[in-house]
Amino acid sequence: MELPRRPRVLLLIPHLGGGGAERVTALLASGLPKEKYELHLAMFTQAHPGYEPLSAHVAVHSLGVRRVRSGALPLLRLVRSIRPDLILSGMVHLNFLVLLLRPLFPRRSRVVVRQNSTASAALESGGLPWYTPTFYRILYRRADRVICQTDAMAADLRETFCVPEAKLVVLPNPVDVEGIRSRVAVEKANAPDAKDRETGPRLFAAGRLSKEKGFDLVLEALAVVRQSFPSTTLLIAGAGSEEGALRAQSSLPGLQGAIRFAGHVENMAACFAAASLFVLPSRYEGLPNALLEAAAAGLPIVALPSSQGIVDLLRGQPGVWLAGEISAQALASSLLSALRSLHPGERFAHSFIESFRLGRVIEAYEGLIDSVLNEVSR
Repeated sequence: MELPRRPRVLLLIPHLGGGGAERVTALLASGLPKEKYELHLAMFTQAHPGYEPLSAHVAVHSLGVRRVRSGALPLLRLVRSIRPDLILSGMVHLNFLVLLLRPLFPRRSRVVVRQNSTASAALESGGLPWYTPTFYRILYRRADRVICQTDAMAADLRETFCVPEAKLVVLPNPVDVEGIRSRVAVEKANAPDAKDRETGPRLFAAGRLSKEKGFDLVLEALAVVRQSFPSTTLLIAGAGSEEGALRAQSSLPGLQGAIRFAGHVENMAACFAAASLFVLPSRYEGLPNALLEAAAAGLPIVALPSSQGIVDLLRGQPGVWLAGEISAQALASSLLSALRSLHPGERFAHSFIESFRLGRVIEAYEGLIDSVLNEVSR
């Protein structure tokens, strides 16, 4: 007897670099059960997956373009070729392209998009095309579901851009909590003796080096912190358009020799193991994976109130210092409070991370996929 065909799921991402949206897509591709779904992953600007576990059971497609907006025809050809039952897109500018093309997709192909930022805050920051609000209002209505990371992100889309509430669903990002903790434990076991390590507080921040991520704020705050803790250093993991300006800022008095730019980091566990605390200096955010992974590693956290979702998650939590406003002064005050309170090497359980555990979130995504597919079959 012939077995029924597994639903075909196509995951879309520009590339599998080091960003949070990319890690979410990689975790979904490797975590969704191959026995249940026929999984495909399409990358626009990357020739190889760069994520080893994918090769075993995920069909990887490279569209071979330099920018997402150049990928319309290759994407349309791929969708018409494999005829997916469900398409899941993982970043805002890619969501717009997918939803623009949706009328040309096979009729039974469902489309789910994942919102990875607070839309109104991103628009207020400037630098986005003038048509972006219109795309949110018109195109997001074409999606079968819009996944938001927090209730605040969903409310923003509903109230500011009139996305129907029935299309909105809140799902947490998947975090490989046990994997992170295991890798951090290995890094600590292999670390040199304390007498051989660099002394003084070691701050760690990670993310795309762009204006909204606020690395200029943490550099300004660090200059204040070093007046009280002169041996404090900062490691920044990430790359982006602001790197030149940040390097110039790091050469100012009070910061010379205190900052290291690590670029793209594959082994974040080594950074977590060596750090005294994690800093989130963003001007606005959704709910960044770097924060969640640092929490899984047990690091103390100092954060700016970059979104209502972050405030809701972190307010009143042990081992968290949440600044009162988005400014370098507020960040410096919170960093000083944390450093005066913490013992060397102190770690925290961060119970809030439990709802982000990989298995739990994969099951939630399965439930969403099945629900959308069942709507088609009725």
